[in-house]
Amino acid sequence: MGVAHRNAARHLLKLQRIKSIEPVQSDKIICSFAPHLSAIQVRSIVRFVKDWALPIIMLSGIVSYFVFVRLPLPASVHHFANDAVAIIQPTLLFCMLFISFCKIDPAKIRPRRWHLWLALIQAGAFIALSLVFRFVGNAEAQIVIQCAMICLICPTATAAVVITDKLGGNTLSLIAYTIISNMVTAVVVPAFIPFVNPAIGNSFWHSFFIIVKQIFPLLVFPFILAWIVRLLFPRLLQLITSVKDLAFYLWMVALALALAVTTRALVHSGISAWCFMSILVITFVCCILQFIVGKRIGGRYNDRISGGQALGQKNTVFIIWTAYTFMNPVTAVAGGFYSIWHNTINSYQLYKKRKAKSTDNQQ
Repeated sequence: MGVAHRNAARHLLKLQRIKSIEPVQSDKIICSFAPHLSAIQVRSIVRFVKDWALPIIMLSGIVSYFVFVRLPLPASVHHFANDAVAIIQPTLLFCMLFISFCKIDPAKIRPRRWHLWLALIQAGAFIALSLVFRFVGNAEAQIVIQCAMICLICPTATAAVVITDKLGGNTLSLIAYTIISNMVTAVVVPAFIPFVNPAIGNSFWHSFFIIVKQIFPLLVFPFILAWIVRLLFPRLLQLITSVKDLAFYLWMVALALALAVTTRALVHSGISAWCFMSILVITFVCCILQFIVGKRIGGRYNDRISGGQALGQKNTVFIIWTAYTFMNPVTAVAGGFYSIWHNTINSYQLYKKRKAKSTDNQQ
């Protein structure tokens, strides 16, 4: 018993030493810039930044737009910035997906039963609203209905796999549904766009291939590249997967850019106050409902987190593109609002996850 007590005491002492190691790497960085701060103050700053990282990133994206447009810069610089963002955003998404795909075995990606229910909800809601649209004569009401349609049919965001991973969900099932939701969108949208916008004049196959060209390269190419790396370059694969949360940090940069682009779209929308508020409300309702329904259905199959992210977190770039390509261009504002709503929900979910983890560690 004496030996057992001594071993237990040594183990406890080791744990206390590990917990008392100061400062950690993030603390060192802050101390180098502000050496006058105490260790407790530094830890408080680190904890605050971790807890509020996403709201800070979102706010910085919004503020950066207003700061940039007020700088006395020539028009050529603004054009260059727009072109640069158009390249950087998909590049970041590509890298995020590639890193996420490197962490999984592609052979294990399989459809789940809840995928069928979510696909039916997406397609059914879009079809039902397209039929309702035919009986609505008010122009602004039609815009609101179109906004709801594209928010509901829009495929799962490619970045959803990053958030699902951080929340502890099943990334394999999320990736599978991301592929399925893109396929559903590519089929359903061309089939029912004539009900909403007969003037578009495109055949089903023409619209189908336009959509496939828009959404599948960013989804398929990272998958193929990750598979090649997994098969031929195991050391590179090990190096990529060894960097913790790399995809999440890339996503935070992409989020700041997305919010800046969203702010620009909202500022230049030029719509009436009633229409603006109606789109604000309808996108919020669509976002909340999809997260709730996705979690409920996913929860029945022991996949609550993935279900919520699969149905709730949307590819808002696709919403904006669809609005300009097939709908009334004013509906592009819905993509901006939806981006704010689903990222706010993601921020809250990650905050709750971090708090729960912190509580468990203290216990």
